[in-house]
Amino acid sequence: DNHEEEHTVGEFIEFCVNGRTDKSGEWTSKGVGKYLEGGKDASLIGVIHKKPKEGGISAVGGTGSIYTFYGPDEPLFKSLTENFLQKDLPHVMPSLDLADEPLPLWWTTDFINASPPGTKAEDEKWIVGEFNCSCVGISRCLAAYCKEDTPNASWDDISEEDKAEAKKMG
Repeated sequence: DNHEEEHTVGEFIEFCVNGRTDKSGEWTSKGVGKYLEGGKDASLIGVIHKKPKEGGISAVGGTGSIYTFYGPDEPLFKSLTENFLQKDLPHVMPSLDLADEPLPLWWTTDFINASPPGTKAEDEKWIVGEFNCSCVGISRCLAAYCKEDTPNASWDDISEEDKAEAKKMG
């Protein structure tokens, strides 16, 4: 709702876990809190296809990789996203011995296409390379990533288009 509030860490955690209580303090936010309550549906924000630069073997940020951004309903990845969200996702937390825990609020999954070149999209086999919920990067903001050659990178270095897309994510 594009407003700002100031709270202690304790009040913020209480609000996220239990909602509006005496311990969470006064909130002007329209939200009800309880963000960590189970039963929330996973929401796909988009798909990022990361390709290593020519001759490279890694597609991590800062290596010259080529990133192509797709919306959540991209037909090219329909089989992957539907299978993961509808068939596989309900098994993730139980397989980690966390069956009674909700999914993390903000997280990513890296997939590797294990299919031979030329496989039809609906027949492709994708394997999970990584789940990440402790250091989720916003790829649209890579221009603000401080590296040895860009030690003063900041929000101002991100294109207006990428800023707009990043803001849609929350």
